[in-house]
Parts: sequence; structure tokens; C-alpha cells
Amino acid sequence: MHYIDLADGRAFVQDIATLDAAARQAGVLVVSGASSVPALSGAAADHLAQGLATVDAIDIGISPGNRTERGLSTVQAILSYCGKPLPSAHEPVFGWRGTWRHRYPAPVGARLMSPCDVPDLTLLPTRYPGTPRVRFGAGLELRLLHRGMNLMSALAKAGLVRDWSRHARWLKAVSEWLLPFGTDAGAMHVRVEGRDGGNQAQTRLWHLVAARGDGPYVPTLAAAALVRRWLEGTLPQHGALPCIGLLTLADFARETEGLAITMQDTPA
Repeated sequence: MHYIDLADGRAFVQDIATLDAAARQAGVLVVSGASSVPALSGAAADHLAQGLATVDAIDIGISPGNRTERGLSTVQAILSYCGKPLPSAHEPVFGWRGTWRHRYPAPVGARLMSPCDVPDLTLLPTRYPGTPRVRFGAGLELRLLHRGMNLMSALAKAGLVRDWSRHARWLKAVSEWLLPFGTDAGAMHVRVEGRDGGNQAQTRLWHLVAARGDGPYVPTLAAAALVRRWLEGTLPQHGALPCIGLLTLADFARETEGLAITMQDTPA
């Protein structure tokens, strides 16, 4: 039986490749990470990196609207690395520690972002020439909630809280008190910095915007696209691998029909 999952846990998605020999022997296809990351983020990075001789940096971010429904397992996953060290080849990085700002196209606008743990942090540096630095950030629409996560990260890093995921249930309930505030519009971005064949610096930027509450459909697009490609016979027929390099942005665009989801290259 073939297998596709929407996992975005870094270790799980990365280590699915250890099943490759067994999957080939069984004649089945096993794909992990058919979600916003690393499938869609990787497809966008591949698109932006075309024609670059080297890739120096990749910046990825996702910011859902505050009115977007969140499940308990999602909240637990986000809290599990709050204040914990994340993979970084340079300065130390901790989950939800530190903040920067990214401006998305309307109707989303500017959102605060903070570091989070995703498979891209270890999958993308080895994918492109130049071994790029990879940063991933998530942003909460309401600054009160976002700054709350920053504070929780500081408490965890200081050793005052061992594992915030143990408190997921009541923290989720508290966040839901604020559901009437904010919007249902979310967004995603990928920015690639590198040099072309003439050694000229290039910065390229891609955005996805989801309106009308359609943001929760974004993580499902990769699985739908994989099934379509598999039925068309244009996917590997067996093996176990992360969902990166299997789909293009055109594959994702086919699955957005009828949804208020737009994707576009944006001047950097």
C-alpha cells in the first residue's frame, strides 16, 4: 500500500528516507512531508533558485489568520520546540526566540515572525549549490499572542518551563478567547538570495495569500497534487523520501481551483 503523509516534524520527515530500501523491495511509494513545508516551500525555493549559480540564503515564513481553526496536535507541535535550540550552522537559534517583520501582500499586511522548527532547516542546505543558510519563521496575526510566545520561549530557555507542549490544552483554550479578533487571511513567503552566472547578487521573492478562511487548505494541496501526479504516472513508483523536489508550483496551482488562494512572484 502506498503512503503519503502531511507531517512537518523535522526528524520524522527527514528520517523517512531510512525506509527507502524497504519501500523499494515492497514496490510501494512512501512520501512524508506533503504539506506547506517542505513540499510547497521546497517547490517555491526550486522555482526561485532557477538560473542561480549559488544560493546564499533562503528565508521562509508562514503566518495564518487569527480566526483560522487550530487543532490540539498542531498547538502541541508548535509548543514542543518553544525555547528549544533549532538547527543552525551559524549563530544559535531557539524556537520563538527573536522577532523580525515581513510584509505580505494585501489583505494580510505586515506580520511579526519568529524562528520555528521545520524539515527545511536540514533538507534545503544540501539541495542547492552554496549550502545556503535557511531560516524559517512563523507569525501570529495578533501581536499579543506572538509576544506571548516570545515570552514563553524566554522562560523555557531560562529553564523555568521544561516543555510547553504539556500545557497545550489550556493554552489553546486561552488563545481561542481571542478568536473574534484579527482576520481569516493568512500568507506564506519564500525569499531566495544568491548569485547568477555573472556573479551578480540576486534576491527573489514569492508569496502565497489565502483569503476567505481558505488557509487550512494550503497544507492539503501537496497530497492532492501527488495523487494526481501518481495517477498520471509522472511520479516515482516506489521508494521512501521526503516530499521535496517531487512537485512544482504549477502542480500546486492546479489544486487551488475554487479556492481564494493566490501565488505570485513579488519584487524583492
